[in-house]
Amino acid sequence: MINRIVFSVFGLLLAGSALAVSLTEGQRAAIEERIKPVGVICLEGDSSCAAIPAATIGVARSGEEVYNAACMACHTTGAAGAPVYGDVAGWSDRIAKGMAVLHDAGVNGVAGTGMIAKGGCMNCSDEEVIAAVDYMVEGSQ
Repeated sequence: MINRIVFSVFGLLLAGSALAVSLTEGQRAAIEERIKPVGVICLEGDSSCAAIPAATIGVARSGEEVYNAACMACHTTGAAGAPVYGDVAGWSDRIAKGMAVLHDAGVNGVAGTGMIAKGGCMNCSDEEVIAAVDYMVEGSQ
């Protein structure tokens, strides 16, 4: 008797699941639209991705562009103790340590401070970060 009940319940569940997959094309399209990915990640060398515009390949951003995109969040407000761009007094002790030290701080961060590696700009090359450091130093002397 219990076996018949179990099989009946199982049969009802199986029949109900068959109903769930019988959707109209409009319903299926609406579901696919709601669950589609927001974006696509394309790694360099992946031939299945859409072509990357030639103008963006191998073109380094200027120090000012990197500053405006990544550095200014902290270096215009002084957040986390960052020296403010244009503040000569705030930069003088740092500049006195030498550009190699400043470049290293920009690329690798400074332990125990709010300065993280590359200022958090993980899509910036080391050269772009160095150009941004140079831009800030030039504007803060």
